[in-house]
Amino acid sequence: METLKRTPLYEEHKRLNAKIVPFAGFEMPVQFSSIIEEHLTVRTKVGIFDVSHMGEIWIKGKEALNLVQKVSSNNAEKLSVGQIHYSGLLTEKGTFVDDMLVHKIEDNTFLLVVNASNVNKDFAFIKDNAKGFDAQVENQSDNTAQIAIQGPNALEVLSKIVKDCDLSKVKYYWFTYGNVLGEKCLIARTGYTGEDGFEVYISPEKASELWQELLEKGKDYGIKPIGLGARDTLRLEACMALYGNDIDDTTTVLEADLGWILKFDKNCDFNGKSILLKQKEEGIKRKLVAFELIEQGIPRHLMECYSEKGKVGFVTSGTMSPFLKKPIGMAYLDIEYTGAQTNFFVDIRGKKVKAQVVNKPFYKRQKK
Repeated sequence: METLKRTPLYEEHKRLNAKIVPFAGFEMPVQFSSIIEEHLTVRTKVGIFDVSHMGEIWIKGKEALNLVQKVSSNNAEKLSVGQIHYSGLLTEKGTFVDDMLVHKIEDNTFLLVVNASNVNKDFAFIKDNAKGFDAQVENQSDNTAQIAIQGPNALEVLSKIVKDCDLSKVKYYWFTYGNVLGEKCLIARTGYTGEDGFEVYISPEKASELWQELLEKGKDYGIKPIGLGARDTLRLEACMALYGNDIDDTTTVLEADLGWILKFDKNCDFNGKSILLKQKEEGIKRKLVAFELIEQGIPRHLMECYSEKGKVGFVTSGTMSPFLKKPIGMAYLDIEYTGAQTNFFVDIRGKKVKAQVVNKPFYKRQKK
């Protein structure tokens, strides 16, 4: 049995009587009240998440950009200082080592935020790819706490704490620096919920104070602490991929329907480029789609999908949507079944339940 790590907010979660479960090598809160209640709080008010388990890998040096370009699918050369994009960390086969957010800190400095379960693997992979580059790779995950503030009221709540900059001026997928309880912190307008919100990177020593301050300042805005359970249902409604479910080292960027983060026009031979080009030219044989059940049931990870002819794929993620109040999921299906409104069946405990492919995402927030 591996020894589970604890985030700097573990004692806060215990104090709030959270249900703690093992997740990605950490003891993490899966829920504080109910998943449905927490989910709806983020959709209609504001919630805070402990995401300190996520990994922070820094790439610095004269050839930092070249290294980022080699290992990732998106084009980091297009980023301005202060800008962020979503990207794939790619194997030589064009599949996912991980997915990540790339932050351009300075011309020769990038922050890669990666998934908790993959931190050590990602760090070793990037270090290995860094051979021959004038660039340094640092894993600062253990020295960084992260709190996400998500929901329609996120801006108002965080602005009560961060007073030295106008957070309303920070565009989606950009970041700024602000004074947070006396500490200069990176504040990014990003999230994994489909809502507006921010992710604050702070020292582990200050994390509990910020958590408590957010709960106090957010009282009038209906703030609640949110666990991993609602984080998963929120991201699924927004059709955001989960590593280990929807994408992994067996799925390519094109199969994952993430062609928009794949930039073939980069001035470099990035990992998997030739294989992905070949796959694009020949056409993919399967694709990740969104679907709804049109009969009663709840789809779950790894349930098999069928047509009249036989097996055509499998479910990667599924749930009863708390906000939309209907069963939703994502699945890899043979390419001929991936068009919108195409019907197929999900095998739920031996019963073939009718499903239909729909356009992504299931939920899109209304901009203020």
